[in-house]
Amino acid sequence: MGGEIGKRVERRGAQRRLSHGFLSTVAVSLAQRLAHSAVFSRPVSPPVPGLLLPPGDGAEAPEETPPASIGLFLPEFPHRKLPGPDRFQVLSCIARGSYGPILRVRDASRGQTYAVKVLPKSSILKDGALQQSKEEVIIQRQLKHPFIHNLQDCWQTERHLFIMWDFCSSGDLYTCWLLKGRFEEVEVRLLAAELGSALGFLHDLGIVHRDIKMENVLLSDRGHLRLSDFGLSRRLERGGRAFTICGTIQYMAPEVLCGGPYSHAADWWSLGVMLFALVTGEFPLPAEPDHSIMLRKVTGCSYSLPPALSSALSVLLTELLCKTPMKRLRNLDSLKTQAFFRGASFDSYLLQKTPVDFILELRSRPDWAAKSRRGAAADHFDDFDSSRTLQSPTTPSDPLPLRPACS
Repeated sequence: MGGEIGKRVERRGAQRRLSHGFLSTVAVSLAQRLAHSAVFSRPVSPPVPGLLLPPGDGAEAPEETPPASIGLFLPEFPHRKLPGPDRFQVLSCIARGSYGPILRVRDASRGQTYAVKVLPKSSILKDGALQQSKEEVIIQRQLKHPFIHNLQDCWQTERHLFIMWDFCSSGDLYTCWLLKGRFEEVEVRLLAAELGSALGFLHDLGIVHRDIKMENVLLSDRGHLRLSDFGLSRRLERGGRAFTICGTIQYMAPEVLCGGPYSHAADWWSLGVMLFALVTGEFPLPAEPDHSIMLRKVTGCSYSLPPALSSALSVLLTELLCKTPMKRLRNLDSLKTQAFFRGASFDSYLLQKTPVDFILELRSRPDWAAKSRRGAAADHFDDFDSSRTLQSPTTPSDPLPLRPACS
């Protein structure tokens, strides 16, 4: 959840971990990986089967005076009763975030399927993440863009926060990368144009994302990108700087790894890391468990670009992966002028008119479900009771995308 956490929070110890990314193996469990995504993440306890919502948080709970904690989350999270099974049906668990599950839910009244993230208030308050949870919603309410994941609703009950997004049925870009290995340059050009458009829009609003990575790029039913997970995002005024070391370590810019100051230029470095991995099949540098070791590697080692890359793409990657922020390619206008994009469109609405066939072809592969789960136990939840308020599915669930929202 967005907002500056500060050095004080970062020193809290084992409960504040940086992500190592997916480098050494794809067999790392989904729960473990999601728990590493944010600077305020906490260790994930073993899943407890058969639980969906704790007593006292159901739709049938009697009217009582709201506890004091509700006031802390208003007005970003209106106070409501949890919808009953006649309206919301839990179809499956999409992912296990660092605070709670992300569920695929069908809203019977709308006839639509959504992704709902459930956050226990006790954990939010214990970890000092109140402001981040509010900031995430404040930021997402500003974001209406074709290539940004759309927030639908949010509310709170006595013990939980709920954040609801559109459900992205085609999974995420990381799953596609696992299946394909490497993308052709013409394919990377389209992906870069869509993601660059989303970044330019964010930065024009003064928002820095701080966790750009393949896992946070969801895919629509037509194969187009949807930038998601604004849990570490924050608003920066013009000329403002941030200092929190947060994000996913393999994608972090040098200025983030060293503790700042940094600005929106850090997101463009992360884009460069992503494009490098997409087109080569591997990351520029293997991740390290410690950010100081990673910093020494990033600042002391030049990236080796494969000679098979076109000169235009090599120039683009070199400018994005420039270690000096002021010399780095760091805005959408500069991206558009790159030779690599000659003849390409950056018109968001024009781009959406044509399905992204190479993404949809991957989605149809028989091994998609196994790759998208990546070790997740989809039938196990923590801190929930399906017998009380949210009905469990009676038919087998569809293949699951990795995650539609932040953890």
